[in-house]
Amino acid sequence: MKPFAIAGIQMYLNHGSNIDHMRQRIDLTMHLYPWVQMVMFSELAVFGPMLQHAQPLPGTSEAAFQEMARHHRIWLVNGSMYERREGGIYNTTSVINPDGEVVGRYRKMFPFLPLEQGVQPGNEFFAWDIEGVGKFGILNCYDMWFPETSRQLTAMGVEVILHPVMTHTIDRDVDIAISHATSAMMQSYVFDVNGLGAGGNGQSCVFDPAGRVLHRCDNSEQIIPIEIDLEQVRRSRERGIRGLGQMAKSFRDRPADFPVYSRGFDTAYLDSLGVLATPRRVDEPAPANVTTLQVRRSMVK
Repeated sequence: MKPFAIAGIQMYLNHGSNIDHMRQRIDLTMHLYPWVQMVMFSELAVFGPMLQHAQPLPGTSEAAFQEMARHHRIWLVNGSMYERREGGIYNTTSVINPDGEVVGRYRKMFPFLPLEQGVQPGNEFFAWDIEGVGKFGILNCYDMWFPETSRQLTAMGVEVILHPVMTHTIDRDVDIAISHATSAMMQSYVFDVNGLGAGGNGQSCVFDPAGRVLHRCDNSEQIIPIEIDLEQVRRSRERGIRGLGQMAKSFRDRPADFPVYSRGFDTAYLDSLGVLATPRRVDEPAPANVTTLQVRRSMVK
C-alpha cells in the first residue's frame, strides 16, 4: 500500500469571490492534517454561480490557487469557475500540482440545462497520473448523470474520480445515489464534494471501489481528510468487486456494440421528447415559438 490523502472541503460560499475564504480553509486543513496531499473544493466554489463573474484562464484568480498549492506543496483542485474563452463561457476546473503548475483544465461536458443556459459544453476528457500513486480524473457534477463519462475515464485507467458538485436542489439524494453507484460500477474511488449557501446543500460523500461509504457529511462546514489505497482499485478490477463481479473485463469482452451509439440510429423516440426548455405551468400553454433563454444566471449542478 502506498497511501494518498485527499481532503474535500465542504464550506459556505457566497456570490462573488470566495478566494480568500478558500485560502483560509486550505491553511486550516494543512495545519490540522499536515499529511494531506491533495485538497479539492466544490463546483463553482471560486466565484459562485453567476455568469458575470466569468474569468479568463490563465488569469489572476487561477494564479492565486497556484500560489496556495506551491506554498503548501499540495495538489489543488479548485472545484471550478466560469471561464471566458473564445467568445464563450465554460464551467472549468483547474488542476494544480505541488509546484504550482496548472497540469490541466477540465471543461464540464454537460452543463445543467436548462438552468445553466449560456454555458458552452467542453468536449475533452481530462485524466492525469500522479507518479507512484495512480491515475486521477475529473467529472463536474451533472457529467456523472451520463454513465458514458465515467465509463470513458475508467477505460482510460482512471482509479479516482474527483467529482465537484454544486447541488442546492431537491434531487441531491439522486446525485448521491449516482455517485455511489458509479463507485461500484467503475470500481473506483469517488470524491463527491458539494458546497453550502450559494454553493449547495452539502451532504458531500466519499465512496471506495467496493461501493462502500467512507464518509457522508451533513449540511455543516466540514473538512473531509480521507487516506486512500489505490491497490484496492486494482485488486477489485482484477478479482471482482468484493470478490464477485468483474465489470471492467465484462464490458471489455462484451459480444456486441450498442446500436444507440451508431451513426444512423433511429432517434425518433428521443426527438419526440421535444426541445430542452424550462418547464412551464401546467395551466399555461406554451406558445408555438417558445425557445430557451439565452442566459440564465442561476444556481446550477
